[in-house]
Amino acid sequence: MSKLGTLGARLHHGEVGYDFVKNRRIWYGVSILITILAIVGLAVRGLHMGIEFQGGAVFTTPKNMSVSVSAAEEYAEEASGHDAIVQKLGDGSLRIQVAGIDTSTSDKIKDTLAEDLEVNAEQINAELVGPSWGEQIANKAWQGLAIFMILVVIYLAIAFEWRMAVAAFVALIHDITITVGIYALVGFEVTPGTVIGLLTILGYSLYDTVVVFDSLKEQTKDITKQTRWTYSEIANRSINSTLVRSINTTVVALLPVAGLLFIGGGVLGAGMLNDISLSLFVGLAAGAYSSIFIATPLVADLKELEPGMKSLRKRVMAKRAQGAEPGDPQMAAVVAGDHGDEPEHATPSVVGPREAAARNRGRGRPPGRRR
Repeated sequence: MSKLGTLGARLHHGEVGYDFVKNRRIWYGVSILITILAIVGLAVRGLHMGIEFQGGAVFTTPKNMSVSVSAAEEYAEEASGHDAIVQKLGDGSLRIQVAGIDTSTSDKIKDTLAEDLEVNAEQINAELVGPSWGEQIANKAWQGLAIFMILVVIYLAIAFEWRMAVAAFVALIHDITITVGIYALVGFEVTPGTVIGLLTILGYSLYDTVVVFDSLKEQTKDITKQTRWTYSEIANRSINSTLVRSINTTVVALLPVAGLLFIGGGVLGAGMLNDISLSLFVGLAAGAYSSIFIATPLVADLKELEPGMKSLRKRVMAKRAQGAEPGDPQMAAVVAGDHGDEPEHATPSVVGPREAAARNRGRGRPPGRRR
């Protein structure tokens, strides 16, 4: 842990670094592969929509039921003629969901379940959700997601620039696709809690992305007035300078969510916790990945297409060809990064031959007046 802490401090101070932008094609390939797997899982298995979206009934039994989940599921399917979902809650009660039934059918199913479970029918609580209401909820969820995306793109385009808005939008689509694909593969039920979790992770993903974009915006002021770094290299410095913050934020957020998912949902059997915590857990991890490996490298790619950035790259490379040999330690500063206010004021993290000669000039002379 001490070594990890030391590494984090060195990353933060720019003593070491990793070239994320240079290896962007690897990250793009990994993201495309994961996204394809998520889409295939979604197409093959589909989403298991909850009764809030398709209508049906929810039956809740008394506490401390001795009947197993599999037995209760068999009883519910025989009584209703429909597929049933049964969850055992933390207090020992059973939550039985049956989709596609109306009020009259619900009363009959309730009586049959009471006989099979050997409880009084009045002890079973029945809640009905109409299909029209469920469809309305689904439409509102999609509308809310669309409005959120539009507002995010507009805000980022105004606060930063349209290229950053496009990169953030791609990263958000990346996070949503992966999260929805995991839901399809795992088979978890999609409920309003899932929608809440999705909207929450989008905020976390944007937070990490905006932190890097803000650093990048500050470090690229008057970028064309210097000939030391290209836009991609400064973008890489921005990622490294905020890397520790992004990792710490993500880990701190994942720990309580993991508790909800594996303890609250897995051990205690709390159904709603599963829906929220899975989307949060997957989305937070995907959001941290996309903000580092997708959003900023994509901005660098888009910016490097500009004529001004192409001209800057030519000038930077021409200057290096004149004054710096390949492998010169001065180039370590490009990857490691520097935390000065302006790129032209940055100082190499390792002294190069010219700097060493300048510093050693005058050494070895006796003290006193120089001639």
